[in-house]
Amino acid sequence: MIAFDIEEAVLPGRVVVLNQGITDIRCDALVNSAHPTLMAGGGVSGAIHRAAGPELERAAAPLGPLEPGEAVATPAFLLPARHVIHAVAPVWHGGGSGEMEGLERCYAAILARAEEVGARSLVIPTIGTGIYGWPAENAAEIGIGAAERFVASGPERRAVFATTDGATARVFTARLYRDLPR
Repeated sequence: MIAFDIEEAVLPGRVVVLNQGITDIRCDALVNSAHPTLMAGGGVSGAIHRAAGPELERAAAPLGPLEPGEAVATPAFLLPARHVIHAVAPVWHGGGSGEMEGLERCYAAILARAEEVGARSLVIPTIGTGIYGWPAENAAEIGIGAAERFVASGPERRAVFATTDGATARVFTARLYRDLPR
């Protein structure tokens, strides 16, 4: 059962944040916060691989390993998406080791893959905020900016950040609405 259809529920040119699992959203491209080997792991990656079926790992494995900041696309198999974009974020080491630039490269690679597969709708986890240790505020600053560029770059584009962590959802939502007039 599809809990959310991005094409029906999100206005074109919009970015939204949902406190919801990522594997139940119908879209053109779903982003996997991937392990460098592109093998199924825990967290978001494990959930995506379980929902997509074993074909996802068979399609992704030969495309790895990836360096932090790189991304590749595969079919989505049993997911309610057309494509999965597997992106590797840098691990957070306190912010003084080029992490911000690395996450910016990661999002640039995601947007390039989305363009290559013709995605108009993009669902993204809060990349890096799990086991890679990113503070939500830093991840939101880069991620929301990238999503805003994506929706501004073509007609009918939509983007959703999906997370099941309410605190992270609140941080991403606050960043999304920060620059709006009051």
